[in-house]
Amino acid sequence: MKRWRGLPHPWLSLVLWLIWPLLVNSFALGQVLLGALLGWAIPLLVKDFLFEVPRLRHPLRLLGYLARILGDIVIANLHVAKLVLGPKSRLRPAFIEVPMALENEFLLTVLTSIISLTPGTVSASLSPDRRTLLVHALDAQEPARLVEQVKRRYEAPLLEIFECSPM
Repeated sequence: MKRWRGLPHPWLSLVLWLIWPLLVNSFALGQVLLGALLGWAIPLLVKDFLFEVPRLRHPLRLLGYLARILGDIVIANLHVAKLVLGPKSRLRPAFIEVPMALENEFLLTVLTSIISLTPGTVSASLSPDRRTLLVHALDAQEPARLVEQVKRRYEAPLLEIFECSPM
């Protein structure tokens, strides 16, 4: 989509314009116009802080991916509850380095957020060259399996769903 003149992120502008009257609970002309002004000004002010989102190649796969993530979050909650309520000797916390194939900043942010949203794992750090993600796992009995799981279940689908090139 070609960018509308003066709008660095047209979809963000549209969403802000539509959301503003809902936030103030008024569809008066003044509020609609203020929403339009905010929809124009805010993206211009924050344009240097926003990531470029790669083009979505497979929208239906994205829905399946989101369902997988939600399922993984539920299962991880049960696993972490079992670990925390059980004996401390069953805990095997560790920091694990996961090599990254993603290079897009937006997708790296999505991946690190998914890892941190899944109970029992936290994205701790990304190397300066963005090729290695440091993950803390509450239960890391098999570090190689965790690396393979992150790459297969979370990173590889992002590479398929969005148009981006791996490193």
